[in-house]
Amino acid sequence: MGSDYDALLRARDALERNQFKVFVASSKKDAIDMVLGLIPLDAKVGVGGSVTIRELGLIEALTQRGNRVVHHWLPDVPLSDWLPFMMEAHNADVFLCSSNAVTEDGKLVNTDSTGNRVASMIFGPRKVIVVAGKNKIVKDVDEGLKRLKRVAGPLNAKRHNLVQLPCVTTGVCTDCDSPKR
Repeated sequence: MGSDYDALLRARDALERNQFKVFVASSKKDAIDMVLGLIPLDAKVGVGGSVTIRELGLIEALTQRGNRVVHHWLPDVPLSDWLPFMMEAHNADVFLCSSNAVTEDGKLVNTDSTGNRVASMIFGPRKVIVVAGKNKIVKDVDEGLKRLKRVAGPLNAKRHNLVQLPCVTTGVCTDCDSPKR
């Protein structure tokens, strides 16, 4: 298995010591089944702007089984009109999101441009489910902040087509002072 698996186990154990309930899935299907098993059929589910959640197909799976799912990544809805969807997701029964980084010592490292995900994770719905792949596991908060600057930030800027930001071109956050950052 190797060091990736050892890092996963260290992160799991540390998160549990920090009062998180942790489930480790061995496949994409197991992850989907675990998440669906944690969400009541009648729950309204808010979703943060997570590529992880979308790649797993959880929005479709929840909708198919009858959950009301609220998210802001809707076709033909411009960024400027996302706020009502973010507010409704914040007030859902369950909030589903990912994290920018998970440390081996049991911390979640996140940053948001609007704060909708972080606010909902900290003080929002009664139940918050964070789904994170092993690619997000880092040694500590310093490594998590580096991951934000080298991976998550530039990818999110690119995904939102913020071509005026230097990180879209360079692939590394430079702490620019753009109002779009």
